[in-house]
Order: sequence, then structure tokens, then C-alpha cells
Amino acid sequence: MYLMTIRPGNIEDLDQLRKLALRSWSQFQDELTPENWQQLFNILNNLETYTTLLDKADCIVCETAEKAIVGMAFLVPSGHATEIYKSEWCIIRFLTVDPEYGSKGIGRQLTEKCIELAKSHNEQTIALHTSEMMNRARHIYERLGFTILREIEPRFGKKYWLYTLDLA
Repeated sequence: MYLMTIRPGNIEDLDQLRKLALRSWSQFQDELTPENWQQLFNILNNLETYTTLLDKADCIVCETAEKAIVGMAFLVPSGHATEIYKSEWCIIRFLTVDPEYGSKGIGRQLTEKCIELAKSHNEQTIALHTSEMMNRARHIYERLGFTILREIEPRFGKKYWLYTLDLA
């Protein structure tokens, strides 16, 4: 059994967050065209991706007893509308688990922590988007009560869905 700690993430975690994302998302490289993988890789490898999220969102990490970050999630508060998210929703972004630590409940714990945090901030709706590549994640979200609001524009050549959970 692994001893894991869920804690707030911060700017000191920046390089570990980037490396975790690359490690985790690399498992999908063969499911993407080389062009789409390169586009995703560039986003994941760019430190600005994480600094921007750290500036506006709550970061939650899961780390081992040796202080290795093996899971992360960002909860963006309401007020950050995008082409797919309404301004009144808070948003889970970059929920990621190291493939070596998959099936240990980390993704579920991070999602539950995001829900708990959203409720503590009096958010009314929590939203996220996920793809056909993320079947394990989709099952977690659905078991926790998220429902598909609609299919959204494909990204990286894959089907994506917008999920929401009513917190009120």
C-alpha cells in the first residue's frame, strides 16, 4: 500500500507538474496523429500552461511519501468563461494521474477534493471536459454524479464531452 498525501500545490511544484503531465499524457501518443500529439505535447511541456493555472486556480496534488507528485488537478473558480464554459461555473482542469499509480483511487480522490473545495467556495456548478481517450476518468466522473451536458468540438482529432455537476 502506498502512503499518499493530498495537499495544495504551489509554484514550487511547477517542474513536477509539467513532468507529471508529460508522463501521463504520453500514454495517449499512439492514439493521436503525429501533428495532434505535437500540439498537445507543446501545451503540456509549456511552463506557462501551469503558471497561468496556478495564478487563477486552486491546485491540488497527490504526492508519495518521497514527495513525488503522482496526481494533480486544478479547480478554476467561476468567473472564467471560455468558448465551452459558462462564467457561473467553476472548472476542473488538468486532472492527471501518473500511469504507474493508476487504479489506486487517486483520480477519484482528486475529483472529490475538487468537489469539496468548490462547495466550500459556494460554487453552484462544477464543469469539466474529457475525451474518448479517457474512459477510466469518464467512469469516475459519472460515478460521482457528473452528467454529459453535450458533445463539444473535437480536440486533437478526438471526441470530447462537456460534463457538469450541480452542487446546489
